[in-house]
Amino acid sequence: MGESQPNSNEELSLAAKIEAMLFVSAEPVPVQQLSQALDVTASVVERGLKELEDSLQGRGLRLQRNAGRVQLTTAPELAGLVETFLGLEAVTHLSRAALETLAIIAYQQPVTRPQVDSIRGVNSDGMLKSLLSKGLILESGRTDGPGRPILYSTTPEFLQHFGLNSLMELPPLAAPAESDPEQTELLKG
Repeated sequence: MGESQPNSNEELSLAAKIEAMLFVSAEPVPVQQLSQALDVTASVVERGLKELEDSLQGRGLRLQRNAGRVQLTTAPELAGLVETFLGLEAVTHLSRAALETLAIIAYQQPVTRPQVDSIRGVNSDGMLKSLLSKGLILESGRTDGPGRPILYSTTPEFLQHFGLNSLMELPPLAAPAESDPEQTELLKG
């Protein structure tokens, strides 16, 4: 690329332009907004995002995707260094119940409290309030069913907390373990 003229915006790559816009944005940016700002199609923006993502390998920043939005974040492996530099307290530790509730939301989202309660077998109201206050989940809408229960989804902060670039990086769910060895033998047989 080399040095460019001070106002020679045209010489910068699409990835560089996207990087600049994401850098100045305080919030995750919809791909459509990038597309409009650059006056290119969403697929062209996706190519630029891929190029940017590739160029960030081995550096201190990462491209994070969530719900059709993208943002620049610090590399998760540098979290301790960044927290020390900024004088922040250590990352919030979550109880087993909070992790269980968060996992259900992450894999089932958007999901209602009654659905979470059904899977956990206990009332999850307190856990949901705690996760909301920590910014790991958000109210993402309401169902059309009776009482119009609130739908919950994870936030970009959830991804940052667990060092994920997108929900696609969540590990696959394990198949339920066989509880009856005789039935397992019958199936093999």
